[in-house]
Amino acid sequence: TCRGKARMLASRVMTENAAPQPVTATLLVSCRDRTGIVAALSDFVFKHNGNILDADQHAEAESDMFFMRLRWELGGFTLDRKQVLEALSHIATRFDLQWEITFSDARPKVAVFASKIPHCLYDLLLANQLGELHGDLVAVVSNHEDLRSVAGHFGVPFHHIPVAPENKALAEQAQQALVDALGADLIVLARYMQILSPDFVNHRAGKIINIHHSFLPAFVGARPYHQAKSRGVKLIGATAHYVTADLDQGPIIEQDVVRVTHRDDVPQLVQKGRELERQVLTRAVKLHLERRVLISDNRTIVFG
Repeated sequence: TCRGKARMLASRVMTENAAPQPVTATLLVSCRDRTGIVAALSDFVFKHNGNILDADQHAEAESDMFFMRLRWELGGFTLDRKQVLEALSHIATRFDLQWEITFSDARPKVAVFASKIPHCLYDLLLANQLGELHGDLVAVVSNHEDLRSVAGHFGVPFHHIPVAPENKALAEQAQQALVDALGADLIVLARYMQILSPDFVNHRAGKIINIHHSFLPAFVGARPYHQAKSRGVKLIGATAHYVTADLDQGPIIEQDVVRVTHRDDVPQLVQKGRELERQVLTRAVKLHLERRVLISDNRTIVFG
């Protein structure tokens, strides 16, 4: 629509006129809870002339675990990146930390897998075009040709890799080779209607996000809206989660629900659910790319 095009044009103008953002480092930490961790990490940034922008931590009495997200500006920081890694390694040894650091000028690359249903793909492509993803959508990969024009409209390369029962292993090899060649850091399953093999999933643990069209753990597997209708539920939902070898059992990143009634038939449930699916999936991808998600066993810690 004209209004939609105007919004897109305005967003582009704002992006082009915006001041360049400072390069930042984001550190994610998990470990057994103990005193001195926050002080040590804060002091590390302070001693080397860093400006802390965000510091968020969470300690759990039940599990005796500690989680932290720390983000600081690198302008004027006295250590180069190799030295940052060396210094953090020493702190990690001292406190027995599990940690990961990323830098904002190294933008993650995202490959989206989709089949025929377009709504989640559209939302991701638009967010990417508007510069909202904090990463770059580098490819759409599909087992059908239906969405080629959608990807083309947004200027994103489209790759058709057919999948059939007799060639599934070969198709996955081709997908793996493509994702590796693209240097993709994250795979997003935007209503991709194929089950990935354990080998494929385990090769990219914590790097594949799926959208499931129900409020997990309810109604796992196929046809969740039909299951919801038969149970007469009053709320339906959508769940974005990391993919594991166990179907629809991976750590949950984001969820949302909408109220329904006995008057809603299955097509109406599907229609209501699609709005949730696209919003929940895009929010989950943004959270991951902004480095706000820590995986702990089979759950997540999501920093706001």
